[in-house]
Amino acid sequence: MKHLIREVFLEEGYVFATRAADIAREAGHTRPARLASNENPFPPSPKAVKAATDVLPNANRYPDETNREFIAALKKRHGDYRFVASVGMDGIIDTVIRTFITDGDPVAVATPTYSYYGLAVRAQGGATVSVPRKEDFSVDPASFCRDAAGTKLAFLCTPNNPTGTTETTETVAQICENYEGILFLDCAYIEFDGTDYRPLMKKFDNLIIGRTMSKAYSLAGLRVGYAFVPAWYEPFYNRAATPFTLNMVSQAAGAAALRDTVHVKTIVSVVQEWRQRFIDECPFPVVPGGANFVMVDVAPRTAEDVVTELAQKGVIVRSCASFPGLPDHYIRVSIGEPWENEAFITAIGEIYQP
Repeated sequence: MKHLIREVFLEEGYVFATRAADIAREAGHTRPARLASNENPFPPSPKAVKAATDVLPNANRYPDETNREFIAALKKRHGDYRFVASVGMDGIIDTVIRTFITDGDPVAVATPTYSYYGLAVRAQGGATVSVPRKEDFSVDPASFCRDAAGTKLAFLCTPNNPTGTTETTETVAQICENYEGILFLDCAYIEFDGTDYRPLMKKFDNLIIGRTMSKAYSLAGLRVGYAFVPAWYEPFYNRAATPFTLNMVSQAAGAAALRDTVHVKTIVSVVQEWRQRFIDECPFPVVPGGANFVMVDVAPRTAEDVVTELAQKGVIVRSCASFPGLPDHYIRVSIGEPWENEAFITAIGEIYQP
Protein backbone atom coordinates (compact mmCIF):
# COMPACT_ATOMS: atom_id res chain seq x y z
CA MET A 1 0.00 0.00 0.00
CA LYS A 2 3.06 2.22 0.00
CA HIS A 3 2.03 3.65 -3.40
CA LEU A 4 -0.79 5.50 -1.65
CA ILE A 5 1.63 7.68 0.35
CA ARG A 6 2.12 11.22 -0.91
CA GLU A 7 5.43 11.60 -2.71
CA VAL A 8 6.68 14.34 -0.38
CA PHE A 9 6.66 11.90 2.55
CA LEU A 10 8.69 9.28 0.68
CA GLU A 11 11.67 11.61 1.05
CA GLU A 12 13.87 11.86 4.15
CA GLY A 13 12.27 13.79 6.99
CA TYR A 14 13.82 15.86 9.76
CA VAL A 15 17.41 14.79 10.54
CA PHE A 16 18.19 14.04 14.21
CA ALA A 17 21.66 13.68 15.72
CA THR A 18 21.20 9.98 16.43
CA ARG A 19 24.28 8.72 14.59
CA ALA A 20 26.67 10.55 16.92
CA ALA A 21 24.84 9.16 19.95
CA ASP A 22 25.21 5.64 18.55
CA ILE A 23 28.95 6.17 18.03
CA ALA A 24 29.39 7.41 21.60
CA ARG A 25 27.47 4.43 22.94
CA GLU A 26 29.54 1.98 20.88
CA ALA A 27 32.69 3.64 22.25
CA GLY A 28 31.53 2.78 25.76
CA HIS A 29 30.28 6.17 26.91
CA THR A 30 27.23 5.58 29.10
CA ARG A 31 26.87 9.25 29.98
CA PRO A 32 28.07 11.30 27.00
CA ALA A 33 27.92 15.09 26.82
CA ARG A 34 24.72 15.75 24.87
CA LEU A 35 25.36 18.99 22.98
CA ALA A 36 23.52 18.36 19.71
CA SER A 37 19.88 19.37 20.22
CA ASN A 38 19.94 22.96 21.55
CA GLU A 39 18.25 21.77 24.73
CA ASN A 40 18.32 23.70 27.99
CA PRO A 41 20.42 21.55 30.35
CA PHE A 42 18.74 23.02 33.42
CA PRO A 43 15.35 21.84 34.75
CA PRO A 44 12.22 23.99 34.58
CA SER A 45 11.28 26.53 37.21
CA PRO A 46 10.03 24.81 40.39
CA LYS A 47 6.92 26.96 40.02
CA ALA A 48 6.30 25.47 36.58
CA VAL A 49 6.78 21.93 37.90
CA LYS A 50 4.31 22.55 40.72
CA ALA A 51 1.73 24.08 38.38
CA ALA A 52 2.01 21.10 36.04
CA THR A 53 1.64 18.64 38.91
CA ASP A 54 -1.36 20.47 40.33
CA VAL A 55 -3.44 20.09 37.16
CA LEU A 56 -2.65 16.44 36.47
CA PRO A 57 -5.62 15.14 38.52
CA ASN A 58 -7.89 16.92 36.02
CA ALA A 59 -6.34 15.24 32.97
CA ASN A 60 -9.58 13.36 32.30
CA ARG A 61 -11.00 16.64 30.97
CA TYR A 62 -10.16 18.49 27.78
CA PRO A 63 -7.97 21.57 28.26
CA ASP A 64 -9.23 25.12 27.85
CA GLU A 65 -9.42 25.51 24.07
CA THR A 66 -8.68 29.25 24.31
CA ASN A 67 -5.46 28.80 26.36
CA ARG A 68 -6.82 31.53 28.61
CA GLU A 69 -4.39 31.25 31.54
CA PHE A 70 -1.35 30.94 29.28
CA ILE A 71 -2.39 33.88 27.07
CA ALA A 72 -3.02 36.01 30.17
CA ALA A 73 0.48 35.21 31.41
CA LEU A 74 1.92 36.12 28.00
CA LYS A 75 0.19 39.50 28.11
CA LYS A 76 1.44 40.16 31.64
CA ARG A 77 4.96 39.26 30.56
CA HIS A 78 5.06 41.01 27.17
CA GLY A 79 2.27 43.58 27.09
CA ASP A 80 -1.03 43.97 25.29
CA TYR A 81 -0.28 42.07 22.11
CA ARG A 82 -2.36 39.42 20.33
CA PHE A 83 -1.14 35.87 20.91
CA VAL A 84 -1.79 32.37 19.60
CA ALA A 85 -0.40 29.13 21.05
CA SER A 86 0.33 25.62 19.83
CA VAL A 87 2.39 22.48 20.33
CA GLY A 88 5.88 23.92 20.09
CA MET A 89 7.12 26.36 17.49
CA ASP A 90 6.56 23.65 14.88
CA GLY A 91 2.82 23.67 15.62
CA ILE A 92 2.73 27.43 15.09
CA ILE A 93 4.65 27.08 11.83
CA ASP A 94 2.33 24.34 10.54
CA THR A 95 -0.81 26.35 11.27
CA VAL A 96 0.54 29.57 9.79
CA ILE A 97 1.46 27.75 6.58
CA ARG A 98 -1.99 26.15 6.51
CA THR A 99 -3.71 29.53 6.57
CA PHE A 100 -1.80 30.94 3.60
CA ILE A 101 -0.38 28.21 1.39
CA THR A 102 -2.03 25.90 -1.09
CA ASP A 103 -0.76 23.66 -3.90
CA GLY A 104 2.15 25.20 -5.77
CA ASP A 105 2.42 28.39 -3.71
CA PRO A 106 6.03 29.53 -3.25
CA VAL A 107 7.34 30.36 0.23
CA ALA A 108 10.58 32.29 0.75
CA VAL A 109 13.12 30.97 3.27
CA ALA A 110 16.36 32.73 4.27
CA THR A 111 18.99 29.98 4.03
CA PRO A 112 20.93 28.26 5.48
CA THR A 113 18.46 27.77 8.31
CA TYR A 114 16.16 25.42 10.23
CA SER A 115 15.13 22.65 7.84
CA TYR A 116 11.60 22.24 9.18
CA TYR A 117 10.30 25.27 7.26
CA GLY A 118 10.88 23.47 3.98
CA LEU A 119 9.43 20.20 5.25
CA ALA A 120 6.26 21.93 6.49
CA VAL A 121 5.83 23.93 3.30
CA ARG A 122 6.14 20.82 1.10
CA ALA A 123 3.73 18.94 3.33
CA GLN A 124 1.13 21.64 2.64
CA GLY A 125 1.75 21.40 -1.12
CA GLY A 126 3.87 24.55 -1.40
CA ALA A 127 7.39 25.04 -2.72
CA THR A 128 10.31 26.81 -1.08
CA VAL A 129 12.27 29.66 -2.63
CA SER A 130 15.75 29.88 -1.12
CA VAL A 131 16.88 33.40 -0.22
CA PRO A 132 20.67 33.16 0.31
CA ARG A 133 22.22 34.89 3.29
CA LYS A 134 25.38 36.96 2.98
CA GLU A 135 28.84 35.52 3.55
CA ASP A 136 28.63 36.38 7.26
CA PHE A 137 25.20 34.65 7.39
CA SER A 138 23.30 37.91 7.94
CA VAL A 139 20.41 38.96 5.69
CA ASP A 140 20.45 41.86 3.24
CA PRO A 141 16.93 43.40 3.29
CA ALA A 142 16.98 44.53 -0.34
CA SER A 143 18.11 41.14 -1.60
CA PHE A 144 15.62 39.36 0.65
CA CYS A 145 12.68 41.39 -0.69
CA ARG A 146 13.83 40.99 -4.27
CA ASP A 147 14.18 37.20 -4.02
CA ALA A 148 10.93 36.86 -2.02
CA ALA A 149 8.88 38.95 -4.46
CA GLY A 150 5.67 37.20 -5.47
CA THR A 151 5.51 34.95 -2.40
CA LYS A 152 2.74 35.10 0.21
CA LEU A 153 4.89 34.00 3.12
CA ALA A 154 8.54 34.19 4.13
CA PHE A 155 10.54 32.67 7.00
CA LEU A 156 13.43 34.41 8.75
CA CYS A 157 15.05 32.85 11.83
CA THR A 158 16.83 35.15 14.31
CA PRO A 159 19.01 34.14 16.08
CA ASN A 160 19.34 31.75 13.21
CA ASN A 161 19.59 27.99 13.54
CA PRO A 162 22.30 26.73 12.96
CA THR A 163 24.48 29.83 12.42
CA GLY A 164 23.41 31.71 15.56
CA THR A 165 23.40 35.05 13.76
CA THR A 166 20.91 37.73 14.81
CA GLU A 167 19.24 40.32 12.57
CA THR A 168 18.89 43.93 13.65
CA THR A 169 15.46 45.45 14.22
CA GLU A 170 16.27 47.81 11.34
CA THR A 171 16.75 44.88 8.96
CA VAL A 172 13.44 43.32 9.96
CA ALA A 173 11.65 46.67 9.68
CA GLN A 174 13.02 47.22 6.17
CA ILE A 175 11.81 43.79 5.09
CA CYS A 176 8.33 44.41 6.53
CA GLU A 177 8.14 47.78 4.76
CA ASN A 178 9.11 46.42 1.37
CA TYR A 179 7.76 42.85 1.34
CA GLU A 180 4.14 42.40 0.25
CA GLY A 181 3.68 39.04 1.95
CA ILE A 182 3.68 37.84 5.57
CA LEU A 183 7.04 37.68 7.34
CA PHE A 184 7.32 34.92 9.95
CA LEU A 185 10.13 35.84 12.32
CA ASP A 186 11.25 32.73 14.20
CA CYS A 187 12.65 33.90 17.55
CA ALA A 188 13.03 30.56 19.32
CA TYR A 189 16.36 31.63 20.82
CA ILE A 190 15.76 35.34 21.33
CA GLU A 191 15.97 35.28 25.16
CA PHE A 192 19.67 34.41 24.87
CA ASP A 193 20.32 37.46 22.67
CA GLY A 194 17.98 40.19 23.90
CA THR A 195 17.16 41.93 20.62
CA ASP A 196 13.59 43.23 20.97
CA TYR A 197 11.41 42.93 17.88
CA ARG A 198 8.13 43.28 19.78
CA PRO A 199 7.62 47.00 19.07
CA LEU A 200 7.56 46.18 15.35
CA MET A 201 4.20 44.45 15.92
CA LYS A 202 2.70 47.91 16.52
CA LYS A 203 4.01 49.19 13.19
CA PHE A 204 3.46 46.35 10.73
CA ASP A 205 0.43 44.17 10.02
CA ASN A 206 2.43 41.67 7.95
CA LEU A 207 4.66 40.45 10.79
CA ILE A 208 4.29 37.30 12.92
CA ILE A 209 6.83 36.65 15.68
CA GLY A 210 7.12 33.02 16.75
CA ARG A 211 8.53 32.04 20.13
CA THR A 212 8.88 28.90 22.23
CA MET A 213 9.11 27.79 25.86
CA SER A 214 11.44 24.94 24.86
CA LYS A 215 14.74 26.80 25.12
CA ALA A 216 15.21 29.49 27.78
CA TYR A 217 12.25 28.21 29.83
CA SER A 218 13.36 24.53 29.89
CA LEU A 219 9.99 23.16 28.74
CA ALA A 220 11.08 21.29 25.60
CA GLY A 221 9.35 18.13 26.82
CA LEU A 222 6.00 19.91 27.15
CA ARG A 223 6.07 21.46 23.64
CA VAL A 224 4.81 25.00 24.31
CA GLY A 225 4.95 27.40 21.38
CA TYR A 226 3.33 30.79 20.87
CA ALA A 227 3.35 33.73 18.51
CA PHE A 228 2.67 37.45 18.42
CA VAL A 229 0.16 37.98 15.59
CA PRO A 230 -1.58 40.95 13.99
CA ALA A 231 -5.15 41.49 15.24
CA TRP A 232 -6.60 40.95 11.75
CA TYR A 233 -4.93 37.52 11.49
CA GLU A 234 -5.85 36.04 14.89
CA PRO A 235 -9.32 34.70 13.97
CA PHE A 236 -8.03 33.03 10.80
CA TYR A 237 -5.24 31.30 12.71
CA ASN A 238 -7.73 29.99 15.26
CA ARG A 239 -9.99 28.61 12.52
CA ALA A 240 -7.07 26.71 10.96
CA ALA A 241 -5.65 25.42 14.25
CA THR A 242 -6.20 21.87 15.48
CA PRO A 243 -8.67 21.86 18.42
CA PHE A 244 -7.19 21.62 21.93
CA THR A 245 -3.63 21.97 20.64
CA LEU A 246 -2.04 22.90 23.97
CA ASN A 247 -2.73 20.41 26.75
CA MET A 248 -3.60 21.53 30.29
CA VAL A 249 -0.22 20.55 31.76
CA SER A 250 1.61 22.59 29.12
CA GLN A 251 -0.71 25.56 29.63
CA ALA A 252 -0.24 25.56 33.40
CA ALA A 253 3.51 25.02 33.31
CA GLY A 254 3.99 27.63 30.59
CA ALA A 255 2.02 30.26 32.49
CA ALA A 256 3.93 29.59 35.72
CA ALA A 257 7.31 29.64 33.93
CA LEU A 258 6.52 33.05 32.42
CA ARG A 259 5.86 34.41 35.89
CA ASP A 260 9.24 33.20 37.25
CA THR A 261 11.43 35.85 35.63
CA VAL A 262 14.34 35.32 38.04
CA HIS A 263 14.70 31.66 37.06
CA VAL A 264 14.97 32.34 33.33
CA LYS A 265 17.34 35.31 33.82
CA THR A 266 19.69 33.04 35.75
CA ILE A 267 19.67 30.45 32.98
CA VAL A 268 20.27 33.07 30.26
CA SER A 269 23.22 34.48 32.20
CA VAL A 270 24.85 31.06 32.52
CA VAL A 271 24.35 30.30 28.82
CA GLN A 272 25.85 33.64 27.76
CA GLU A 273 28.88 33.06 29.98
CA TRP A 274 29.56 29.62 28.49
CA ARG A 275 28.86 30.83 24.95
CA GLN A 276 31.66 33.35 25.35
CA ARG A 277 33.97 30.67 26.71
CA PHE A 278 33.26 28.54 23.65
CA ILE A 279 34.14 31.50 21.44
CA ASP A 280 37.33 32.23 23.39
CA GLU A 281 38.60 28.70 23.98
CA CYS A 282 37.56 26.67 20.92
CA PRO A 283 40.64 26.34 18.67
CA PHE A 284 38.49 26.39 15.52
CA PRO A 285 36.75 29.63 14.39
CA VAL A 286 33.34 30.17 16.00
CA VAL A 287 30.64 32.14 14.17
CA PRO A 288 29.50 35.05 16.41
CA GLY A 289 25.90 34.50 17.51
CA GLY A 290 23.22 35.07 20.10
CA ALA A 291 21.68 31.63 20.72
CA ASN A 292 22.23 28.85 23.25
CA PHE A 293 24.62 27.18 20.80
CA VAL A 294 27.53 28.10 18.58
CA MET A 295 28.44 27.10 15.04
CA VAL A 296 32.05 26.09 14.56
CA ASP A 297 34.00 26.04 11.29
CA VAL A 298 36.17 22.92 11.41
CA ALA A 299 37.73 23.33 7.94
CA PRO A 300 39.78 21.79 6.45
CA ARG A 301 38.22 18.88 8.34
CA THR A 302 34.71 17.75 7.43
CA ALA A 303 31.83 18.02 9.87
CA GLU A 304 31.17 14.27 9.79
CA ASP A 305 34.78 13.45 10.65
CA VAL A 306 34.83 15.85 13.59
CA VAL A 307 31.41 14.73 14.85
CA THR A 308 32.63 11.12 14.77
CA GLU A 309 35.87 11.88 16.63
CA LEU A 310 34.07 13.91 19.27
CA ALA A 311 31.48 11.16 19.72
CA GLN A 312 34.26 8.63 20.25
CA LYS A 313 35.47 10.91 23.04
CA GLY A 314 31.99 11.03 24.55
CA VAL A 315 30.84 14.42 23.20
CA ILE A 316 27.77 14.52 20.96
CA VAL A 317 27.47 17.54 18.64
CA ARG A 318 25.50 18.20 15.47
CA SER A 319 26.87 18.13 11.95
CA CYS A 320 25.46 20.97 9.86
CA ALA A 321 25.82 19.02 6.61
CA SER A 322 22.04 18.44 6.48
CA PHE A 323 21.29 22.19 6.45
CA PRO A 324 20.78 23.28 2.82
CA GLY A 325 23.21 25.98 1.77
CA LEU A 326 26.00 25.13 4.22
CA PRO A 327 29.26 23.47 3.19
CA ASP A 328 30.26 20.30 5.01
CA HIS A 329 32.75 21.82 7.44
CA TYR A 330 30.46 23.28 10.12
CA ILE A 331 29.29 21.76 13.39
CA ARG A 332 26.73 23.09 15.88
CA VAL A 333 27.47 22.82 19.60
CA SER A 334 24.81 23.50 22.24
CA ILE A 335 25.58 25.00 25.63
CA GLY A 336 25.10 22.19 28.14
CA GLU A 337 25.80 21.53 31.78
CA PRO A 338 29.20 22.80 32.97
CA TRP A 339 30.78 19.32 32.88
CA GLU A 340 29.48 18.81 29.32
CA ASN A 341 30.87 22.15 28.20
CA GLU A 342 34.25 21.38 29.76
CA ALA A 343 34.23 18.00 28.02
CA PHE A 344 33.68 19.69 24.65
CA ILE A 345 36.43 22.26 25.19
CA THR A 346 38.86 19.49 26.13
CA ALA A 347 37.85 17.15 23.30
CA ILE A 348 37.87 19.77 20.53
CA GLY A 349 41.33 20.84 21.67
CA GLU A 350 42.57 17.26 21.47
CA ILE A 351 41.46 16.80 17.86
CA TYR A 352 42.57 20.23 16.60
CA GLN A 353 45.41 20.08 14.10
CA PRO A 354 46.74 23.51 13.06
